[in-house]
Amino acid sequence: MAGTGEVPFGRYYGSVDATPLFVVLAGAYFERTGDLDTVRELWPNVERALRWIEGDGDPDRDGFVEYSRRSARGLVHQGWKDSQDSVFHRDGTLAEGPIALCEVQALVFAAWRAASRLAAVLGEPARAAELAARAESLRQRFEERFWCEELATYALALDAYKRPCEVRTSNAGQCLYTGISSPERAARVAAGLLDDASYSGWGIRTVAANEMRYNPMSYHNGSVWPHDNALNAAGFARYGLKREAMRVMTGIFDASIFFDLHRLPELFCGFARRAGESPTHYPVSCSPQAWASGAALLLLQSCLNLRILGTESRLRFVSPILPPYLKAVWIRGLRIRDAVVDVTIERHGDDTAISVPRKEGDVEVLSVE
Repeated sequence: MAGTGEVPFGRYYGSVDATPLFVVLAGAYFERTGDLDTVRELWPNVERALRWIEGDGDPDRDGFVEYSRRSARGLVHQGWKDSQDSVFHRDGTLAEGPIALCEVQALVFAAWRAASRLAAVLGEPARAAELAARAESLRQRFEERFWCEELATYALALDAYKRPCEVRTSNAGQCLYTGISSPERAARVAAGLLDDASYSGWGIRTVAANEMRYNPMSYHNGSVWPHDNALNAAGFARYGLKREAMRVMTGIFDASIFFDLHRLPELFCGFARRAGESPTHYPVSCSPQAWASGAALLLLQSCLNLRILGTESRLRFVSPILPPYLKAVWIRGLRIRDAVVDVTIERHGDDTAISVPRKEGDVEVLSVE
């Protein structure tokens, strides 16, 4: 399809979130590994990415990263929901670009914070403080411009006229993954994403069932995507909403039973769960698909509230929980810098117990409430 020009993906740069994600990944890599040499090597690229965020990524200099199509051959929408009808207003009318997506601003916030931490470990305290201030400034502007009190969630996007797309979508849940939301608003977003309009019983829909463009068989306007659910669940866990994260994991786990080899597909339809029936397959869903495969691990990590701190040679669990259908989890051969550890997490009623049957090297395993 790319070779014939039907889709633009032969060589294509129409991705609004790839650049902040690169910076976020650099920060996550350092936290996981403590590898300062690689961070030092990547730092010039991180700085170039930050310049893009401030420059070409924000052409009107309003402080929000936005996109617009420059070529008729490119995609209309350049976030992860890239269908041409995936960004719209409450009445169903399509939003005009340039478009500033809510989760993209959240990723930029995470990028500023990650870069601030990296600057600090690289011995640039003034740069670290500047980047931290940028993150806080964006957080405040985001809360002011994107929050929709009536819907108790964040607007899907701002359109070309800076009007919010007041639509209930899973994009708001991805914002929580970055920590940009206040705790009170995060709890309200999570509650909305788990009501009957948004939660199908198998997972969180991309668009709530009471929105104008909702269609459970739509690619981006009512379907259920495992990777999207995993990011939502990770956001819930970040704010201590463990039961909410476990509910998402349970729905996706139950759905996986009905797929070939228990392999999570790219997406499935958003029809409400009915007793004795399977989720409705999306006919052309990719399977296997990389981010669907990774979803299972992130869902589990969210329930365990697990962080791997390579900079401190520490493995930390914060009030981990396991769903009723999962009695125990064994993690074997987990590498933290030069150390290797095996960990067992067992459920006893509503409580969990953590044991360390093997530990080689300098690593500390903590379980805190």
